Amino acid sequence: MDKRSSVLYLCNSLHCKGSFGSSRNRAMSTTMSGMLGASAALSMGSFNVSSPDRPFHIPALAFRSDYFLGSRRMLGCRMRLPKRRFQGTVAVNSVASEVISTDQVKKGVSKKTQRPVYPFAAIVGQDEMKLCLLLNVIDPKIGGVMIMGDRGTGKSTTVRSLVDLLPEIRVVAGDSFNSDPDDPESMSEDVRQRVEREEQLPSVMTKITMVDLPLGATEDRVCGTIDIEKALTEGVKAFEPGLLAKANRGILYVDEVNLLDDHLVDVLLDAAASGWNTVEREGISMSHPARFILIGSGNPEEGELRPQLLDRFGMHAQVGTVRDAELRVKIVEERAKFDRDPKAFRESYMQEQLKLQNQIFEARKRLPKVQIDHSIRVKISQVCSELNVDGLRGDIVSNRAAKALAALKGREEVAAEDVMTVIPNCLRHRLRKDPLESIDSGLLVVEKFYEVFG
Repeated sequence: MDKRSSVLYLCNSLHCKGSFGSSRNRAMSTTMSGMLGASAALSMGSFNVSSPDRPFHIPALAFRSDYFLGSRRMLGCRMRLPKRRFQGTVAVNSVASEVISTDQVKKGVSKKTQRPVYPFAAIVGQDEMKLCLLLNVIDPKIGGVMIMGDRGTGKSTTVRSLVDLLPEIRVVAGDSFNSDPDDPESMSEDVRQRVEREEQLPSVMTKITMVDLPLGATEDRVCGTIDIEKALTEGVKAFEPGLLAKANRGILYVDEVNLLDDHLVDVLLDAAASGWNTVEREGISMSHPARFILIGSGNPEEGELRPQLLDRFGMHAQVGTVRDAELRVKIVEERAKFDRDPKAFRESYMQEQLKLQNQIFEARKRLPKVQIDHSIRVKISQVCSELNVDGLRGDIVSNRAAKALAALKGREEVAAEDVMTVIPNCLRHRLRKDPLESIDSGLLVVEKFYEVFG
């Protein structure tokens, strides 16, 4: 029998004569219930013991497979058993056993116990933020989005609601790094070696993952570290993947990114720049792909973001507090409905959610066919040049975002209005800060756009 499985026996009733009192029975029942926990699975059975003395009742107990009935050690505790022998007969009736594997327990977890997510289609207003998120899902090479705005404007809620809309991708089965079986640049070293040996790579379809990076995370948890369990049990050095490995080909979300520790910022900068994460730990040198959509949110009043990290975000969305009284009332009512009955609320937006999913799926298929005219490319670069944007990331991101928007609208040719819609979000955070300038940087980009495009 597998040592990892648990064979659980339940004594439904044990009637015999002995020196235990009823209070002690109840105490033992309470102690054993606490030791077993709520997750123990029990199988029903009954033991009947007869003896010439007065009878007593032992409540239902559970035993693991590595102990046996009647032992002085039960569930890791020493128990005193009566030394005198029972004189009588013992009859064991309908004792059932059940083997429960770890995988079965994991699969048995109901989706109803998961935390309900607010539907993306139910978000009222904040069109700029929602558009930036959708464009990054359509084309992950845009480079992510930075969302800055007032507290309580739904930044985190909107980002986390994106989970329901994420499409499926093909990954190598059993790989911890979500390796792409068709793209060598997105394969881990182990998968590459298997390809060189011409092994068949089994693949499965899975949803794009969204990984939350907490502010208090350690560098080992983010980058990965030595697998201590394997080192102790098998005596080998093994790598335990971190959050960057889990986020490969997915989304890495950092709430309050402007409060992130500097050493974690450096880690994100390295991974975002190269697309790979290299770990040097205790004699182990490990590299794995870490290509992810970086999404950050924060309140500018709580601190500015380092310019090096800010430049890594492809797009920048500004979120403001809704001033319209009718919209504010609608937001409050929608939130109250969700808190009262999350399941019914999500079902009411099911059709809109499915429509958005289909739009994203079709846009991702259409994206490789979208073309952008050479004259529009020249004007985009002219806008970037006249705004004194450092580097070429602004040019690249503006082109990609315009193509993604055209694909979302169902077109295969980029128009000037597509560029006008996305270029403020692509260049706003790349302009040099002027402390004497009172105008918003996004308005400067729009003015320059109309000046160049006419």
